[in-house]
Amino acid sequence: MQLDLSALSAREAYTWMTDLITPRPIAWVSTTDAQGRANLAPFSFFNGVTSVPPTLLFVPVNLRDGVKKDTVLNLEAVPECVVHIVPHALGEQMNACAARLPHGESEFAAFGIETAPSTLVRPPRIAAAPAAFECRVRQIVGVGEGAMAAHVVICDILRVHVRDDILNDKGAVDAAKLDAIGRLGGEDYATTRDRFQLARPDRKR
Repeated sequence: MQLDLSALSAREAYTWMTDLITPRPIAWVSTTDAQGRANLAPFSFFNGVTSVPPTLLFVPVNLRDGVKKDTVLNLEAVPECVVHIVPHALGEQMNACAARLPHGESEFAAFGIETAPSTLVRPPRIAAAPAAFECRVRQIVGVGEGAMAAHVVICDILRVHVRDDILNDKGAVDAAKLDAIGRLGGEDYATTRDRFQLARPDRKR
C-alpha cells in the first residue's frame, strides 16, 4: 500500500500520521495570557530538540475553523510556559483539557487541577505532575495555513522539576515509576511500564 497524502483530506492525512507515528509523548502545557489567566492543554506532537542548549518542541495544530489554539495566542503575548510529563494517574484530567473552553477560562479551575508556583516563569505548574520543564519560547514557526495547519513551538528549558518518588536508588528516573503515557492512534494510549532493552552499538568506528 502506498499513500499520496497530498491527495487526501487534511483529516485523513492526520489520521494516517497519528496512527503510524507512535508512541508519541504528551506535552501538557500551561501558559498565561496577557491578563495572567492560566491555560492548560495537551499536545502529542512533542519531543526534545538538543541539550546544547537544552530545548524542546511541541506542536499545537490549528482548530478545525483555522483559528490558533489558545496556547499559541498566549505564547505570542507571554512567551513562557511549563511543559509537563503526563503519568497514567493524570490521564483523565489531561484528556479533559483537550476540550475547547472559552478563551480566558482556566482548565486548572474547570477540571480541578491543583497548581504549584513556578520559579522562573509566570505560568503555574501542575502540582501532581512527576516532571515539569519551565521554558521560555525561542521561536514559533508556522507551518501551513488554515484548518489543521500548525505552529512548531521551540522552547529553551530553564528549569526542570522532578519528583523524588520517580527516581531509582541511583538518583536516575525509573520509567516504571514515572509511568508516563504516550499517544497511539485514535483513542489509544501506551505507558512506559512495558519496555525492553537493546544494547547500543559501538559508535566509535
